[in-house]
Amino acid sequence: MPLKTKVSPVSRDFNLLLDDIKDPFQRAIIVANFARDDINEARQINRQALGYDPVYTVFVDGRENAPLESVRNVIVAEFKLVDNVIMWIHNQLETHSPVKSGRYKRSHALFADNKQIEAVPPIPIADEYVFVNLVPYARKIERGESAHAPNGVYEAVAHLAQQQFRDIARITFSYRTALTGVIIGGRFGNRSENRNPAIIIRGKV
Repeated sequence: MPLKTKVSPVSRDFNLLLDDIKDPFQRAIIVANFARDDINEARQINRQALGYDPVYTVFVDGRENAPLESVRNVIVAEFKLVDNVIMWIHNQLETHSPVKSGRYKRSHALFADNKQIEAVPPIPIADEYVFVNLVPYARKIERGESAHAPNGVYEAVAHLAQQQFRDIARITFSYRTALTGVIIGGRFGNRSENRNPAIIIRGKV
């Protein structure tokens, strides 16, 4: 499930309620109030997870940022959460990276549905995002063999991210193989010596 939340006032009970109201103006007022409450609830959930209000866009019958009371059919509020989650994790990986030559810190790669992308907004919508470090000694750092990161990096950041975004994403620590801009699976990719620490981010179902 992509990390993009939509809030839409559509439900069977809600439609049954509207069936009893014939006046179009009254129907629009009820839909607008219902949508406003749902949007405010979503904002509160996102605020608790992120620590601030993420940007969102409201579409009224497909018209961007039109007045809620002008609705005839449906109101949709779209929260794009992926930028917030990705940038937070990227910043934490850099913050916790041991610095000697700086190569490890510069080697955090991001993949969206198996395609390497830059960790710079706007982040494309995908079902799965994976951070993986590309240096060959990333496994040693994760095992705590660096005096500058005795507790590793990726597993610790994955734990922090899951605590931070538990209401909007599933974030796990694992190992992946990344070569030439593609995450490698299958037999070769499952050999432990070819796999580096990774953080996997998926939307909540």
